[in-house]
Amino acid sequence: MKTTINILGSTGSIGSTSLKIIDKKKNLFKINTLTANSNYKKIYYQIKKFKPKNFVVMNKIVFDKLIKQKTGNTKIYYTYKNIKFTKKNDITIVAIPGISGLEPTIKFLKFSKKILLANKESIICGWNIIKKIAKKYKTKIIPLDSEHFSIRDLTENYKDKDIVKIYITASGGPFLNLKKSKFKLIKIKEALKHPKWNMGKKISIDSATLMNKILELLEAQKLFLFNKDKYRIIIHPQSLIHAIVMFKNGTTKFLYHETSMMIPIANAIFDSKININEFIKYKKKDKNEFSKLVFQDIDKNKFPAIKLIPLLNKYTSTPIIINAANEILVDQFLAKKISFNSIIDILFSVLKDKDYKKYAIKTANSLKTIYIIDKWTRETTLKIIQKN
Repeated sequence: MKTTINILGSTGSIGSTSLKIIDKKKNLFKINTLTANSNYKKIYYQIKKFKPKNFVVMNKIVFDKLIKQKTGNTKIYYTYKNIKFTKKNDITIVAIPGISGLEPTIKFLKFSKKILLANKESIICGWNIIKKIAKKYKTKIIPLDSEHFSIRDLTENYKDKDIVKIYITASGGPFLNLKKSKFKLIKIKEALKHPKWNMGKKISIDSATLMNKILELLEAQKLFLFNKDKYRIIIHPQSLIHAIVMFKNGTTKFLYHETSMMIPIANAIFDSKININEFIKYKKKDKNEFSKLVFQDIDKNKFPAIKLIPLLNKYTSTPIIINAANEILVDQFLAKKISFNSIIDILFSVLKDKDYKKYAIKTANSLKTIYIIDKWTRETTLKIIQKN
């Protein structure tokens, strides 16, 4: 019997990589639902090649264009809410970026045996809801970010009392070796050039500011039942080691893999029962590779996002506010409305707003509350931008 699979965000980096993996073993899979936003050419290509049962197109212009085309037996929807499930699918891969991925995650949690989650914003903002639904519907959640995939693997048989520290590694992005004095001149195209990973625009900018690591730290604190103070972020320019765990017994373990998301995604899909050479051309190892591994502390002056760490859990909904403000600020930077340096400066201004605490202390146990906090943050962030 074929494995039924859904991919939410099928035209993005994670979604496209997932489809490449599935295509290598297409006799094992049946694609039920794909969702995407506005990449018409890629959407149409995926319909023709993979023939999913359903395709949700969340951009009205692209949806209207698509329904005029011949799409075979694939049903085209404008909203995932109209899809009816009669039984659980085996796997759902969630790769929709931003807070917009939260509601689809919640819906598909109820109709999936296993969720492979690459949407850190859903975990940061809606973990209280997600974990409750996952428990009720007995849905297994596997994080896809290489760092969290690594932490899960390294700590699977350990408890909090066994662990001293958990290190999340950061490449340092494109500006690791750039002088701080030149940060004010950073252009969009420079910030999008990640030295190791090929990613979407939002995550590339987050990697350049190091906000991606702040969000990953928040995600780890939600996903794993370890003391929040045990997490550290450390620079590792090669991006080959994704997490390091120091244990009380005196040993330290790390997980190493090439800078390809094929590895965590394929291992998550096949429960690690794979030969990775079936999916990617593995690079020939340099015999001195392990002697070249570099780790260094973060320069807080160059990457002030790191100063957010003591504030992350000050109030219960601070993570929602940090996430929403950052989403708006990255959008504004990409729209050439603010400078690169302003992204983190304005984020700190949001946390100093007179109404910040009023929203930060709210308990986010419902989508309605999450959206209230998110809306206030976005509006406040835009007001601060207009004043500057």
